Amino acid sequence: MKRLAASLWLDFRLQFRNGFYYAAAFVTVVAIVIFRQFPNLDFKWLLPALLLNNLLVGTFYFFGGLVLLEKKEGTLEALIVTPIRTWEYLLSKVVTLTALAILENVVFVIFVYGFDFKPLLLVLGISLSAAIFCLFGFIAVARYDSINEYLFPSVLYTAVMSLVFLNYFGLWESWLFYLHPLQAPLLLLKSAFSPLKNWQVIYGLLYSALSVGLIFLLSQKMFYRFIIKKEGVR
Repeated sequence: MKRLAASLWLDFRLQFRNGFYYAAAFVTVVAIVIFRQFPNLDFKWLLPALLLNNLLVGTFYFFGGLVLLEKKEGTLEALIVTPIRTWEYLLSKVVTLTALAILENVVFVIFVYGFDFKPLLLVLGISLSAAIFCLFGFIAVARYDSINEYLFPSVLYTAVMSLVFLNYFGLWESWLFYLHPLQAPLLLLKSAFSPLKNWQVIYGLLYSALSVGLIFLLSQKMFYRFIIKKEGVR
């Protein structure tokens, strides 16, 4: 527990020192200013998709940026020989980035939409979405050492993750989308603003938790393969 607490503190300092919190605050303020110019938009319908899109940058790309930064500074290699466990390293970043995501997105919702939402479902939707994005962010970046190598593969990852928007906006409706790991947290976000059937909320909670667990295990394997063993590192 002490190792995890120390890792959380180090990650907080790293993110603060490199301007992640300033960047998040700036983007949030700009987004609030822009969307407050359109009070007639159907935010109850639009917000879940907006939030999921916001989380993509604040978690997936922030996580990737942190890993690349640590590789460049040699911090990641140094961590390998310390007592810190792989799961503690991953969990620390997921927790700190998720906390930031909750703060910035709840503030965004309040200033753009008001308080007419279910706080618990909103926080759960943001948290589970952020965790999935964070872990996919690590998987996407694990084998790369530079932003140039990482950039194109990251776009492919985001394209696949964004497929849920096809179903959400009615462009392609299929039950297959319920197998997509982000469909479940997207439904939770939707349930924070609009009533859904009980089975949809239960599915959102259980499938999101299952997705986080499985992707976390995969992330640990990727850490061992590309960070510790350095297989195929580019």
